Amino acid sequence: AYFFLQVIYARRMFGISPPKTSGPPEFQRIFRAQVNSSEYFPIFLALLWQAGLFFHQGLAATLGLIYLYARYCYFVGYRASSSDRLLPIYMSSGVLWILIVSSSLGILHFFLSRYVGLNVFQILRV
Repeated sequence: AYFFLQVIYARRMFGISPPKTSGPPEFQRIFRAQVNSSEYFPIFLALLWQAGLFFHQGLAATLGLIYLYARYCYFVGYRASSSDRLLPIYMSSGVLWILIVSSSLGILHFFLSRYVGLNVFQILRV
């Protein structure tokens, strides 16, 4: 919601009425940062939910907070200049990869224990 509000404020500041998406470079950076964040949000939510459900809730919650902070830094950096967005985008991409791995491992463990009768955690404890 914060990103959407920033686009509304930028539209008012630069006098750009919807549905226009072009304007000064400052507006275009704010608009693109909001759109980029919106495009990744469904992926993030699905991975966060799966990692929390199948792997570990605490890890998923921590990674979720890190991801949201990285996206905020991405937005602020992109608003300043397009090169300031690189480090936060790498950080948020890394979090997404960790969520992919953890949710995949959790789902794999669920299916192995449920349908094959193989509990990986018990084997690893030995």
